[in-house]
Amino acid sequence: MRLRRLLALLVGLVVLSVSAIQAQDEKVLVVGHAEVIDSLDPARGYTQTVGIVNQVIYDTLVTFPPDSAASIEPRLAESWEVSDDGLTYTFHLRDGLVFADGDPVTADDVVFSYMRLKNVTGNPSYLMDNVASIEATDEQTVTITLASPAPVFLSTLANSAFGVIDSEVVTENGGTNADDAATSDTAQTYLDSHSAGTGPYVLDHWTKDTETVLVRNENYWGEAPYFDRIIIQNLPEPATQKTALESGDIDIALDLTSDQMPSLEGNEEITIASTPGNIIHFLLMNKNPAIGGPMADPQVQLAVRYALDYEGYKALWGGITPGTNMVVGFPDAYGEDKAFTRDLDMAQSLLEEAGYGDGFDITLDYPTYSIQGVNMDTTAQKIVEDLAAIGINVTLNPMEVNTALEGYRAGTEAFGYWFWGPDYLDSSDVLSFMPGEKVGLRAGWTADMADQSILDMINEAKVATDPSRRTELFTALQDYLQESGPFAPFIQPTVQTAFRSNLQGYYWHPQWIIDLSLLSRAG
Repeated sequence: MRLRRLLALLVGLVVLSVSAIQAQDEKVLVVGHAEVIDSLDPARGYTQTVGIVNQVIYDTLVTFPPDSAASIEPRLAESWEVSDDGLTYTFHLRDGLVFADGDPVTADDVVFSYMRLKNVTGNPSYLMDNVASIEATDEQTVTITLASPAPVFLSTLANSAFGVIDSEVVTENGGTNADDAATSDTAQTYLDSHSAGTGPYVLDHWTKDTETVLVRNENYWGEAPYFDRIIIQNLPEPATQKTALESGDIDIALDLTSDQMPSLEGNEEITIASTPGNIIHFLLMNKNPAIGGPMADPQVQLAVRYALDYEGYKALWGGITPGTNMVVGFPDAYGEDKAFTRDLDMAQSLLEEAGYGDGFDITLDYPTYSIQGVNMDTTAQKIVEDLAAIGINVTLNPMEVNTALEGYRAGTEAFGYWFWGPDYLDSSDVLSFMPGEKVGLRAGWTADMADQSILDMINEAKVATDPSRRTELFTALQDYLQESGPFAPFIQPTVQTAFRSNLQGYYWHPQWIIDLSLLSRAG
């Protein structure tokens, strides 16, 4: 027995020694980021961090170029055709595609993934609303038929919610794409701790509010990524990210502020990237009087838009003042030339007309969170100061981000401070803020509150392809948002990113923020 134990001990020491050598040789990337993850299940997760993580775990049929959204490129689909009427899309899968466990990818997996996305009715499920049918016409071919033409459909498919999952693995772990998936699907627990995709990385583990760890997918069908392991550390404060970057504890910081840049500019070991962002910060004012109280009054909503100190927010965070909730940079978006400017006299006059000349008290719900260099606590304190100038006394109600998301998504907030990144990179993304639509409903803005002419314009804007007609429609709808909408967009900040200078392959992307699989280290 002693000899066996000795042999076992020697074998164990050899294994440990080999593992130690392998660990020393492992190429590791450490990312500093303010995490917000509701779920890593592609059918349920719908936040900025989820987009970063699932971009490299789950491949989509199509994608964008690494540094822009200028064109649609093949990913799992090597080619596709669109019918003349714009309703039918036929995708042809690449040969040799396999999931991380080595199982082949078939058209049935695509159908399962998309129908599960639709029927789970998670936050991104609405992206499937216009899909009338989807079928596997053979093992390598998927045919999708839309209910109505949608010029943005291919762009929508690049969203990580359309990541293709291994139907067999997910089914074995409680998943289903049946009509009752909203109640019968139980795969979220599995997908929050494992992955079932085809991307260059697989999920090692996610420890909520601490770290997300990815490891290389050894069965990846494409070119192998440089790093063996990626650690995304949850560092909510920009100051902490900056310190960790300077000390070399992290390789890249995704959420720095503009005022941190000057002290980094002289450091040869750090490279700075400053990019016009596509996140819009806005106030939500619920139009349902039973919830919003005074905030439901259109005159009050307009008064709030005139009361905000737009130049002050730009001084804090850098960036531009958006004219509406459409991202500046999209075709037909209102820029600063059509944005609100502060006018306290006008704001006060509007309050008096609404019967609130002496002001009122209101609570502002918001997540205590930092996103891409904007500290929402700091911004919320400034909102208090801005509105106090016209007699609106704001009490702050900060919450943990996922807790705050519940009220925001349920439409139970009277007055909220939030941010928005586009679901798809097209001007029609702003339609989510219209009456009866996704974010409009979160503000209690139901379709019956709008004239039929407005509803007709919304429906036409969803399918219009002629550039001049699209301009007419989106101009009219943005006018309508500025005059009657329950939102006050006030800053579209600049994105500040910094990384160790030996890091290569960084691109900021308007869809997934950063593609971690493109990064490598020089030398």
